Amino acid sequence: MSRAFVNEDNAAAQADQPVERQVSTQPNYVTPEGLGLLQDKVAELQNLHAEQSALEDKADKQRLADLERDLRYYHQRLQSAQVVPLATSTEKVQIGSWVTYADEQGSEHRVQLVGEDQADVAHGLINWGSPLGRALLGAQRNDEVLWQRPAGDQLIEVIRIEPAYTTP
Repeated sequence: MSRAFVNEDNAAAQADQPVERQVSTQPNYVTPEGLGLLQDKVAELQNLHAEQSALEDKADKQRLADLERDLRYYHQRLQSAQVVPLATSTEKVQIGSWVTYADEQGSEHRVQLVGEDQADVAHGLINWGSPLGRALLGAQRNDEVLWQRPAGDQLIEVIRIEPAYTTP
């Protein structure tokens, strides 16, 4: 048998084993909404897996392997989830709080501290364990905190803190 065919067979076998998703070492604090999103994601993945499995021999083996990997990840995230109480303070930043802060140029930004899997920077949802989240967590209104960024440290001022149930 040609060596080329052996290498192609090995490559195909390796493609069936997707790289496992990295699970963060930080505590898996989630907002009540974040818990719901995790539960929805697991249900969605289970449905997709069931659909692929029902195809039996015609199932996309790579798709099945990817779905099984994602199910392992999200099951683990769901099992390790620690739901935090709903943020209600307007004086101290908590996980779930909406925070308006001013940067050194005076520009105001509004973000909500959420769990890792709920984070979506484009929608102002930031991971509480990110550099910005760690800088804001526990801060009080009018505090200046140091945001330790890869691009360089920046002082930011907490302008407003709103409870979790306030939407943008």
